[in-house]
Amino acid sequence: MGLTKLDRRNRIRKRIRKIIQGTSTSPRLSVFRSNKEIYVQLIDDHTAKTLVSASSRDKETADSKLSSKLEVASNVGLRIAQLASKAGITEVKFDRGGYLYHGRVKALADGAREGGLKF
Repeated sequence: MGLTKLDRRNRIRKRIRKIIQGTSTSPRLSVFRSNKEIYVQLIDDHTAKTLVSASSRDKETADSKLSSKLEVASNVGLRIAQLASKAGITEVKFDRGGYLYHGRVKALADGAREGGLKF
């Protein structure tokens, strides 16, 4: 019998995490996507600390009254880029968390790039 969706995603996630390590100068941009919300955080793996985080549940994003999930994801990408620039972070390593680079994950990445993050 084949793998379930969750098993497949976890296998891909582990394969990505073997390669990507975040540092204080270039943290890991980690994405988690649920059916309704999307969350993103910048993580320094050497100290195991979250430097900056943003999500679709934040007050600024929730009050913006966006209609589609793609628009919300793009807005969260812009928000994480703003918070990262305030923290002095310009370059990140993108960790898609085992999700395909398509749809909301791609919209979030494009929004972060538009906001000034480089990866």
